[in-house]
Amino acid sequence: MSLPARIQLSFWGGALAALLAALWLLGDVLLPFAMAAAIAYLLDPLVGRLEAAGLGRTPAVSLVAAVAALALLLAVLVVVPALLAETAGLAAALPDVLGGLAALAAERLPRIGGADAAPPQILDGLGQAVAAKGQSLAGALAGAALASAKSLLYALALALFVPVVAFYLLCDWNRLVARIDDLLPRDHAPAIRRLAGEIDRTLSGFVRGMGSVCLILGVFYAASLSLIGLEYGLAVGAIAGLLTFIPYVGAILGGVLALGLATAQFWGDWAAIGLVAAVFAAGQIAEGNVLTPKLVGGSVGLHPVWLIFAVSAFGALFGLAGMLVAVPAAAAAGVLARFAVEQYRQGRLYRGGDAP
Repeated sequence: MSLPARIQLSFWGGALAALLAALWLLGDVLLPFAMAAAIAYLLDPLVGRLEAAGLGRTPAVSLVAAVAALALLLAVLVVVPALLAETAGLAAALPDVLGGLAALAAERLPRIGGADAAPPQILDGLGQAVAAKGQSLAGALAGAALASAKSLLYALALALFVPVVAFYLLCDWNRLVARIDDLLPRDHAPAIRRLAGEIDRTLSGFVRGMGSVCLILGVFYAASLSLIGLEYGLAVGAIAGLLTFIPYVGAILGGVLALGLATAQFWGDWAAIGLVAAVFAAGQIAEGNVLTPKLVGGSVGLHPVWLIFAVSAFGALFGLAGMLVAVPAAAAAGVLARFAVEQYRQGRLYRGGDAP
């Protein structure tokens, strides 16, 4: 006979409270384990395909780990230094670029608008305000970079510790899943398995699909802007690609930033400015018609606003570890919310006397 609903709610509520308390108290300690679990989750399907092809679990994990380590090493040696240098240069140059655009507007707009156009004094004041804001932003970015430099040893420790933990998790992934499945309460095991499967499909569809879209668009934007000759094109492309998981935000923010830089750099060369605009237009067309439908598929139930709220809330409460578990938590909450609505629509509260 099933336990009363009150006792079940008390148990699951206590388990959730214990998990949140652990995140709050042990966030820094749990961070490498959360990173390792995320890496293992992302790589497990590839290991599973190699197993299906006849390779043993440990050799498959070793092969995937070697390829991933080689790709990471190449990225660290080739891409990351250039990206960091361009990002730092962009942060330092942003106030001057904004000031130059404001001065250009103050010079050109009165001529375009005639006698009734905005007075140059107003535009000069606006340009000074924008430049001051940009200087403040650059200072904040510089402070963040300094804080990151101070934590270099911690980052190196993570770089050594996380891959080892991820390797062991990948080796024992199937056994861990089977052990957890064996501990499920028997009355609710089918429902929990079904919900876990939906959470896995939602999470994998979003993270793996959107991760691929972000990577492809980031490489496309960075390579295209660099070929055009736009200064800091690599950094702008990386920013636009990283923010692609929020519909239109990555393209709008990256496009505005790129067009502003292009206007300041190529003023008078309308072909170059048009090429920069065409790059982002082509990226949006490819994303909406090819990349997202093919790699992400239909709706996975993670609304961008809900995702941003989850990342912000978990990051504020639990730090970096909270930000890592925010996306799985958002996916789980969405699936559970849909399950609760389904149960409500089948219950007496919704259907009244017609409910079974």
